[in-house]
Amino acid sequence: MRVFAATWLSYFGLYFCRKPYSIVKKDLGDANGWGADELGTIYACYLVAYAMGQFLAGAFGQRLGPRTIVLTGMAVSIVANAAFGFTNSAPLFMVFMFCNGLAQATGWSANVGTMATWYHRQERGRVMGVWATNFQAGGVAANALAAWALGAWGYQYAFFTGSVVLFVLWGFFIFNQRNRPEDVGLKPVEDPAPAEGQSAAPVADGAAWPRAVIINLALVSAFYFFLKSIRYAIWSWAPYLLQTHHKLSGADAGFASTAFDVAGIVGVIAIGFASDRLFAGRRAMVSFLFVLGLVGSCAMLYLAGPVSVTLFTISITLVGFTLYGPDALMSGAGAIDVGSRDRAVLAAGVINGAGSVGTVIQELVLGKLLAKDDLGSALALLFVSATAAAGCLGLILLRNRRGSADL
Repeated sequence: MRVFAATWLSYFGLYFCRKPYSIVKKDLGDANGWGADELGTIYACYLVAYAMGQFLAGAFGQRLGPRTIVLTGMAVSIVANAAFGFTNSAPLFMVFMFCNGLAQATGWSANVGTMATWYHRQERGRVMGVWATNFQAGGVAANALAAWALGAWGYQYAFFTGSVVLFVLWGFFIFNQRNRPEDVGLKPVEDPAPAEGQSAAPVADGAAWPRAVIINLALVSAFYFFLKSIRYAIWSWAPYLLQTHHKLSGADAGFASTAFDVAGIVGVIAIGFASDRLFAGRRAMVSFLFVLGLVGSCAMLYLAGPVSVTLFTISITLVGFTLYGPDALMSGAGAIDVGSRDRAVLAAGVINGAGSVGTVIQELVLGKLLAKDDLGSALALLFVSATAAAGCLGLILLRNRRGSADL
């Protein structure tokens, strides 16, 4: 329970140094004369570094251990985020954004790797479903704190308060996280039986993955490329659109955008339990059903979102409910199942890294589209991404039926 709490809180806390920029984007741009194109380019520096950092964190986390990687990343993110509040130079802002992106990238794969050693496959779906509420809860809490600080004291304090929260949780992580049960004198947790179609023996360090595993990893990575681009598009641009298109204040836009994350909490818990109880640990089928709902939700956002604040908020709520479950399941428990317990950190790093490449592309493309007030094309892009994600999961389901995958 201490390890669960420490890893959950660490990833929850990282959002306090990740989300403030999206909340204050409009106010920051007004204060420094930066438009949507410039603001998108600045955040793209974060996303490029985050994508690079996912692959690096996966590789180094496998060697150095999750504890060292996460503690270092949290510390760097605290400093970089605080520096945003003192910076009004675009080039310097980009440098700190890049550093923050590398630091933030340490959180997911390393913490997933820790969880892989403490829980076995038969319980992993529901445990990881509850555990993965960290990034929705973190998004809600970080949005609320940043919006409150923005309204009370100005955009600089949205950054400062976030760094204070993460610093407190950094201290909690030091005293409560351990990489493996053996580190505290407990027996290792073993899966009761090997997964169907996989060897009971773990892949030796340095040994190549079988071809079937590589194909499965590539398909899950492609799926996550499209899915994560949608999540970051809503995070990055929903508050901005609520201000520029629907004319809300910065604080009100920040609070309204939390509907996306609140709905996601319910979706993640629901899909985790359904995965274990109704689908016997099979992640792909239940994720596919949710993603079909995501396709419909993105269609509603495209058609009704521009009409009113109410319809926009309802649309992103539905997107959050249908998106977060497959997001958490396939990048968490699914990554462990694809890569095996012994390669969980690396598999999670590759999958999340591929997803992060999608976030870079959406930020640059949407920034240019919104700079031209082309809201329709921007929202249509989310619908296309959801459809492509469903296609990737469909291919995984075909491989399951042929015995080439066990997801």
